[in-house]
Amino acid sequence: MKKIGILFGQERSFPEAFVKRVNELGGKDFQAEYINIDKVFQAEPLDYAVIIDRISQDVPFYRALLKNAAITGTAVINNPFWWSADEKFFNNALAVKLGIPVPKTALIPSHARPDDTNENSFSNLAFPFDWDNIFEYTGFPAYMKPFDGGGWKEVYKLNDREEFFDKHSQTHQYVMMLQEEIEFDEYFRCYCIGGKYVRIMQYEPRNPSHLRYAVDHKPSSEKLLKTIHEYVIKLNQYLGYDFNTVEFAVRDGIPYAIDFCNPAPDADIASVGQENFDWVVDHAAKYAIERAKTQVDGQDNLTWGEYVKSAIAGKPLAGVSKPAKAVPVKAESSAKPKATSSAKLKVESPVKPKVTPKSAEPVKKAKTAAPGKTAAAKKK
Repeated sequence: MKKIGILFGQERSFPEAFVKRVNELGGKDFQAEYINIDKVFQAEPLDYAVIIDRISQDVPFYRALLKNAAITGTAVINNPFWWSADEKFFNNALAVKLGIPVPKTALIPSHARPDDTNENSFSNLAFPFDWDNIFEYTGFPAYMKPFDGGGWKEVYKLNDREEFFDKHSQTHQYVMMLQEEIEFDEYFRCYCIGGKYVRIMQYEPRNPSHLRYAVDHKPSSEKLLKTIHEYVIKLNQYLGYDFNTVEFAVRDGIPYAIDFCNPAPDADIASVGQENFDWVVDHAAKYAIERAKTQVDGQDNLTWGEYVKSAIAGKPLAGVSKPAKAVPVKAESSAKPKATSSAKLKVESPVKPKVTPKSAEPVKKAKTAAPGKTAAAKKK
C-alpha cells in the first residue's frame, strides 16, 4: 500500500474532503492521511509516495522538509524547488515568450534598501530610474504590487505619477511591479490539475468573496473558452505546476492572463461553492492516485515544466521568438443568456495550444480603490 499525505495550514474543508475521496477511490492500494511530523533527518524519507503541499509558501520549515522528501523519492505536488524559484514577474515574461497576452509590466526596485546593504551595494542601478519611460510603457491607471507577493498585500491602484511616488515610498523593502490596468468585459478563474484537467469558472473579482462565482450571464463565446483552455494548459505545462489556478481578464475579446502563480489556490467550499469544490476535490484525489501509481522510490518523481526541460535541452520556448499580435475573439450572437453556474464551464481533456499573443495583465482594485470594470492586482 502507498500512502498519500496532505500538508496544510488553517484550511479544513479541502484537506478533509481530499483525504476522504482518496480513500474512497484508492481501495487497498492507496491511502491518504494528514501528515504528522515529529522529526526530519537529512536524506531520510517521510514514508509517503505523494505529498500534496498546501502551506509551505507560509512555513519555510515545511518547504525545506519537502525538498528533503523529494530527494528521497516522494512526488511532491507542487515541485518545491520550482515553487521556491518562481515569482510573478518571471511568469509574466514567460507568458510573453509563449505568446500569451499579459498586461504590460515593469519591475520596480524597493524604496528602502535591503538589510545589510548601503549605497555602494547599488553600483549598477541608475539614479534616478527612467520613470518617464516606465510610466509611458504601463500608462495610468496602473497597479503596483510585490513582484513575488500574494494575499492582496501591498497592492495599490495608482491614477498618476504623484500617487505612484507617494505609495512607493510606503512599500519599505518590497520589490514591486507596476502593471497596466486591464478594463475587462468578462473574467474567468480556472483550476488546472496535473497540467491536463481544467475547470473554467466565470468569476467576478469585484464582488464580496462569497459571491465572486455568482455570475448571471453566459460566456460570450465557445471560441473564447477554447482559447482560455489552451492558455491554461500551456502556462501550467511550461511552469510545471501540478495544482494551480489561472485568472483571465477579457478586454475587447482578448483574454489576458492576470494571475497564474497560485500553487496553493483557494479551494474552500465557502468561497468556491459546492460544484467547484466537488470538482477540485475529485480531480485532486484522482491525480494524486495517478502520481502514486507511477512513483518509484529512490528517484526523482517531481514534475519539471517545459521551461526547465527546454533550457536543459538547449531548445527555444515553443519556437516563439516574438509574440504575435493578439487577435480578439468575436462574441457569438445568441438569444437572451440565462444565468449559468460557473461550475458548468469545464473542459477536462488537454488541447494542443495554439499561440495567440500580446502583452498585458490584471484587473481589480487594491487597497482603497472603489470597484470598477477593471482587473489588476492579484495575489500569488
